[in-house]
Amino acid sequence: MNVENSYKKALEYTKTHYENFPVVSFLIPRELQKDVAIIYWFARTADDFADEGNFSEKERLENLDKFERRLSNSLNGKPGDEFDLALAEAISSRKLSPENFYNLLKAFKQDVVKKRYTNFSEVLEYCKNSANPVGRLILELFDIRSEKAFQYSDNICTALQLTNFYQDVKIDYAKGRIYFPIDEMEKFGVTENMFVMNENTRNLQELVKFNIERTRGLFLSGRHLFEYLSGRLRVEITWTVFGGVAILDKIEKNNYNVLNKRPTLNKLDFIRLFLKSIF
Repeated sequence: MNVENSYKKALEYTKTHYENFPVVSFLIPRELQKDVAIIYWFARTADDFADEGNFSEKERLENLDKFERRLSNSLNGKPGDEFDLALAEAISSRKLSPENFYNLLKAFKQDVVKKRYTNFSEVLEYCKNSANPVGRLILELFDIRSEKAFQYSDNICTALQLTNFYQDVKIDYAKGRIYFPIDEMEKFGVTENMFVMNENTRNLQELVKFNIERTRGLFLSGRHLFEYLSGRLRVEITWTVFGGVAILDKIEKNNYNVLNKRPTLNKLDFIRLFLKSIF
């Protein structure tokens, strides 16, 4: 196996999966694009094991366990295929923290078995593994390793994950998942039957509003991350944050109706937000 060919396959892989955003953005320096591609391969593959296909929970967990063993073998110099080889090379050459990859796998395994969250602390713990590792890996790629920067990044990544929850309430419910904490649903008088009936009740609107305002606060608390960024990376992260906030704005303008209309960004939105992130 040749590592350069392995990286090439990883870059080709990013073009075979649809995402709401360019996986290997033009803002990423060319020398780092292959590393971003292999990180994406890892996360996308694990996500597919957790969600795609007609598999039982047991089979999904077995597949994720096998994938975790592949990661460990790769880190110990025993890659199973070309993708494993490229991942091991990226982790070694860029001095990436392996724990971030293991934490992502924890989140994917959790998605298989945990469908409800008792309180917001449990949701935050999930985000700690599902979203925050990605931000930390990107910072490490750019050799930013300040603990303060990591903490600010965590706030932004958690906010982005929460935004995705509110964007995909109906999709997640179809998969059996609700990310609104049970204690908060009870506080606002929201029942699961409202999700079944697609009822955009006043109670549900108030619950969504409460969660969106809290998420805006997380975006705001992560703003100090930009003090550690410069150049293209600063533009890339700013663009990403503006995109998340724009989704929250759309939900608010739609009277917090997350059951009957999924908010998305169109090409004009992306262009507008990109220009805003530059100036």
